[in-house]
Formats: sequence, structure tokens, C-alpha cells
Amino acid sequence: MFPITVMPTTQLFLSFSPSETQVPARISAYLPDISAWVSTHHLKLNLGKTELLFLPAKGSPMIDASIIVEGSIVSPSQSARSLGVTLGNQLSFSGHIAVITRTYQFSLHNIRRIRPFLTQEVTQLLVQALVISCLDYCNSLLAGLPACAIKPLQLFQNAATQLVFNQPKFTHITPLLSSLHWLPIAACIRFKSLVLAFQAARGTAPPYLQSLITPYTPARPLRSASAGKLTAPSLRAPGSRSLRSRLFSVLTPRWWNDLPQLVRTAESLAIFRKRLKTHLFRLHYH
Repeated sequence: MFPITVMPTTQLFLSFSPSETQVPARISAYLPDISAWVSTHHLKLNLGKTELLFLPAKGSPMIDASIIVEGSIVSPSQSARSLGVTLGNQLSFSGHIAVITRTYQFSLHNIRRIRPFLTQEVTQLLVQALVISCLDYCNSLLAGLPACAIKPLQLFQNAATQLVFNQPKFTHITPLLSSLHWLPIAACIRFKSLVLAFQAARGTAPPYLQSLITPYTPARPLRSASAGKLTAPSLRAPGSRSLRSRLFSVLTPRWWNDLPQLVRTAESLAIFRKRLKTHLFRLHYH
């Protein structure tokens, strides 16, 4: 007899034409193979956490089609969790931001309760480990969102900063953030995206990220050929004001090309990160 273990997270990604009429059948066609593999390896699907999420193209109607997994009906959800990130069917990430602020408010509350017994240095270490690191997790997914969408995260960072300095709620936050050398949320998002772009451009990122980045090659020899720029795709396409403008392959090259050449041509990742943070720090605080 072999022990049966609940299967960890497994994801199945499929793309469909908006006119597709056999969506449930196409999804279901893959399920027997998954079930067979699971059974062979003495695992068991966790049906209670099985989720179905459709991400329709702009202007396309929502697909309302359920599937059957091992005799249980799984209906489409408005959101689903993937590696700790809450994905909504409109990719607005409002649900993810709400989960972050709600979940880690508890950590902030616990630190606040013992703040009178802590030094500023210890408080900063706790806040960075338990709160700020969570704000940074997968934050490149938020690139291109409007300021109003990420405002809750900025307010949360402000509250964490005020806690470090033991200051009241309405204290002016910019000097405090600057003294901690913490970038504001929007700059943190840009920082993470540009670090990924550097790794993709240098061939150290996963292949799927490298495929999204194309070095700029001028039609004829120019001095700009050695400037380390990337090709920025045109936005003159349907949906250019919405999801397309937020694509990593579209937005990040524009941010990259706006960097000083000294930053773009850094010799290593460590040097790039240092120069990039210095550049963004000056951009936001000076």
C-alpha cells in the first residue's frame, strides 16, 4: 500500500478564439491525462481548491462554462490564486491588492502593539521582514496600473514608515521614506520590472522572458547602436490604452530606454541594481 498525498499546485493554460464554442470539451480533453498522471504517482487532486478562470479579450463576452473534474463540477471564478497572487478575470489586480493590505495589516498591528518596547532599528528590521518584503513580492505584475489602483499599497507603505519612526498618521511621509532609503510603491514596481529586463537582455532570465525583449538595432550604423536600448513595440493597435500598454514586452522597453546610458550599460546585475536604485531615488526625492 502506498500513501496518497494531496497534489501541490498544478496549472493548465489554454488559449481560445472568442468564437470558440467547444471550450468545456477542449479543457476536459486534457483532464484524463492529468488524472492518470496523478494516480500513477500516488497523488490526489485537491478538488476543493480547483479553480477555473477565464481571461477574455477586450470586448469579448465572459465565458460561462463549467467543467467536470473527477465527478465534481467546477464553475468559472471571478478570481483565482496562483503562487500567492490573486488573478482577477479583468487583470485589474484590485483583488490582489486588497488581499495584501488586508492580510499584512495584521502584521503591522502586531508590531504596533509592541512598538513602545522596540528601538527604531529593530522596528525597521521587523517591518522590512514582515511587511515590506510582502509588498515587493511579484509587484512587477502591477506595472502599468493607474496611480489610483496602487494607492492602497502606497498608503500601507506610508503607515509602515510612520510606525518605524513612531510618528502619527498625518506626518509628512516623503522625508521619512527618503531617510529609510525606501522607494515609493510605483518606483518599486518599476525597479523590479527593469531588473527583469536587464536579466532578459543579458540572457540570464528564463527563456519565456528573454523572448519578450529585443535589443534595438538601427537600420544603419549609429552611435545609438551601443547605447543598450531595447525595441519598443508600437502602441497603435487595438487596446493600446488598456491591457496592451501594460504588457511587459511593451511597457518595460519604454521604461528601459528612458534610463541614463550609464544605468543601461552596467557591467553586472549588482551594479545595475545599485545604479538603478540611485537613479529612481533621485527621480522621486530630489
